[in-house]
Amino acid sequence: MLIQWYPGHMAKARRMLVENLKLIDVVVEIVDARAPIATRNPDFDDLFTGKKRIALLNKSDLADPAATKAFIRAFKEQGVKAMEFVATNSAKKAAAVELLQGAVQEEVDRLLQKGVRKTVRVMVVGIPNVGKSTFINRIAGVNRAQVGDKPGVTKGKQWVKVGPYLELMDTPGLLWPKLEDELLARHLAFIGSIKDDIMDVEQLAALLLQELMALCPDALTARYKKLEAGMEPHALLEGVCQSRGFLLSGGLPDTERGARIALDEFRAGKIARITLDKPGYERQDGDGK
Repeated sequence: MLIQWYPGHMAKARRMLVENLKLIDVVVEIVDARAPIATRNPDFDDLFTGKKRIALLNKSDLADPAATKAFIRAFKEQGVKAMEFVATNSAKKAAAVELLQGAVQEEVDRLLQKGVRKTVRVMVVGIPNVGKSTFINRIAGVNRAQVGDKPGVTKGKQWVKVGPYLELMDTPGLLWPKLEDELLARHLAFIGSIKDDIMDVEQLAALLLQELMALCPDALTARYKKLEAGMEPHALLEGVCQSRGFLLSGGLPDTERGARIALDEFRAGKIARITLDKPGYERQDGDGK
């Protein structure tokens, strides 16, 4: 599965992050709870050395709850505070704000004793389409950051004032130069972090169906009645078409339509709450060179 991975504007976005780090107290990395390894930029460990860091597992309502808890534990073992989040609702807003402010509370209190009320500045980072701008808008309570359902909506940094002493900086989605791990590449494509229009969507959907058949066979066959265990990937895609009546003249399956439906329904959480990555998986890319 060939993917044009590192567009030219990524180098500019990386420079912008580095140039603004001196202004920042806390770095919040947004990852997709369905693929917490695939959606982490491995370059961030070097970029943000010495900074307080928080990981938010966004879209946790679409992921397996047990897997999300396991990943939160894994983050904490790495010294990164973490919590689950759903940027499309307010349930975790107060907890997220408390986590942001608490990360530098010691410094805030120290300065307050000197009569200085510190403004906490937070840089929000992540790869494209993990929900950075939606998170910021949820915390701010208004739509101040640009959002969209496709990668690449935020083009430059945006400062958003949440309160008198809390500011968030939205940043463009940042990829890393080399995407060599095929499993993680597929997971990124499955959840929509890579634009569908640069890939073969039929091949992508067929591979997704194959993986879902291994992860959640009962849920998958309940949604698409013509699917059976043991089917080859393309046969699974044709089975989706047959299940939904997506047929061309002559009775041939409309596999392009079936592919887009399968991808859309997976991404909307209509098949099952699935976490594609597994805690402890060691990625095969991301040396940043």
